[in-house]
Amino acid sequence: MRKLIIDLVERTVATYAVAFLGLLLADKFDLTSFTAIKAAAVASLPAALTVVKGAVSTLVGDPKSAAFLSTPRD
Repeated sequence: MRKLIIDLVERTVATYAVAFLGLLLADKFDLTSFTAIKAAAVASLPAALTVVKGAVSTLVGDPKSAAFLSTPRD
């Protein structure tokens, strides 16, 4: 369970960071405008969907990972 939580947190933080930075770059990276706050709020949507995807993937793939693909068994 610990491995799953760490995996899911890593994926969620990475998704949020990429979405947030992408939105800021698309808006010419102006952190002083209201648009930066709006970008932060919008970037939380893909991050939330990453959590949902990770939860669903425990039913499809490896139950100890947030990946859809199963890991090879030794």
